[in-house]
Amino acid sequence: MQNPTRILLVACLVLALCSCGGKKKPAAEAEPLRAFPKVEIPTVYTESEDIINYSTEHYWDGFFMGNGRTDSTAVLGVDRIDVEQNLSNYIAMLDYLPLDKAQYCMRKMFLGLEAAQRRDTSNHVYPVMTEMVAHYLYDPNSPLRDEDYYQPFVSAMSTSDLTPDNLKAGLVFQASSSSLNRRGSVATDFKAKTIDGEVFSLHGIKADYTLLFFSNPGCQACKEIITELKALNLDELISSGKLAVVNVYIDDDLEAWKNYVSNYPDNWYSGYNFGQTIRNEQLYDVRAIPSLYLLDKDKRVIFKDAPVEKVLQYIKNLP
Repeated sequence: MQNPTRILLVACLVLALCSCGGKKKPAAEAEPLRAFPKVEIPTVYTESEDIINYSTEHYWDGFFMGNGRTDSTAVLGVDRIDVEQNLSNYIAMLDYLPLDKAQYCMRKMFLGLEAAQRRDTSNHVYPVMTEMVAHYLYDPNSPLRDEDYYQPFVSAMSTSDLTPDNLKAGLVFQASSSSLNRRGSVATDFKAKTIDGEVFSLHGIKADYTLLFFSNPGCQACKEIITELKALNLDELISSGKLAVVNVYIDDDLEAWKNYVSNYPDNWYSGYNFGQTIRNEQLYDVRAIPSLYLLDKDKRVIFKDAPVEKVLQYIKNLP
């Protein structure tokens, strides 16, 4: 089994959800930091699958049971950078689990967070950790973003009495939109029209794998993805029916798209979503452009709005 990827992202998170109460200790009197608790694996678990299952399910238990300050440098007495590192490690570990199990673990993490906040209401761990999780799993610019992992967490957050009422409507929307086109589900069908006026549907395209690419003309990140895809020399995969690339424009500046469409490879399905049903009917949660999905032969979702590196690595390994 591969080692989970370790990625360190240090961010300044502005917490406007709470006010600090009580008198702060001078820096010289600050409580010493503790190490992030390691999961103790029972000796009965010897198989890799059992170890990863136990580790992910109990990863946060010791952390949320601990005490200590939560401020700009620490969370429950653990160095904030260490907490973020462990969150990134944890997200990588979830990739080794079936999605249902991973979502169960995210719900369990939320319940542990709630319990920690209720145990000490003066320690603002709840707003700190909910902001951190949203930053890693829901921010369109996060290389670890994953709406399927975020969905059970934000769904629980949207109904928690610890969440300020003025935030709940937005979180309900996030929970609903994050549930669209879940990994393993059949991707929602839609129609698009080519520059020549030919209409095609997503489900009408026959290929072992379909790369669904939401792009905009002139978008720099889109240009970079196009360049990377061209570098993979996909012609043989496409001509053999192993792969289809479906490149779709979902906005309303049709002239800009028409003027740019010649930049796309001729063997791609490149079209615009006439009627803008994808946006207007919220068929997909396209929060930022570009956005990549990878589908199997039955149009079931393998990757959903995934980081480009993850999608391209999968395509590189296609037989």
